[in-house]
Amino acid sequence: MAKTDEGIKVLAVNKKARFNYSIQESFECGVALLGTEVKSIKDGRFSFADSYAQIDRDELWLIALHVTPYPFGNRVNHDPLRRRKLLVHRKELKRLKRVTEERGLTLVPLKFYLKRGLVKCELGIARGKKLFDKRDDIRKRDQRRELEREFRVK
Repeated sequence: MAKTDEGIKVLAVNKKARFNYSIQESFECGVALLGTEVKSIKDGRFSFADSYAQIDRDELWLIALHVTPYPFGNRVNHDPLRRRKLLVHRKELKRLKRVTEERGLTLVPLKFYLKRGLVKCELGIARGKKLFDKRDDIRKRDQRRELEREFRVK
């Protein structure tokens, strides 16, 4: 959980999304949460590796985000896998609807962070990578590691 200069505290980053998708564009959106969900997310007790966003009836929803129930929440706890509404401007929503209707594009959460005490999500407009793209990324990453090792040894 890193803290940056702008008062942003990163809660989690989805590294798997950058490996499985090529991200064309990213943007920030708010997340409508219940009280116990906010506490669980601030504790880092959530998982969004397989989650995605979907537009339904002119609203943006985050699907398959698992937020562990808050241990001190008793009967007011939430459903861990419920759909959560993402908060974006109407113009952005219209643009996203146009973009996702293109073939092969999807909305993937890349990062969750706190900004001025509010939980925000960075969504990415992504296109799925093929197997050979993933192999190429692995090859580049390994070459970069080898170069870094050589410079450290000298």
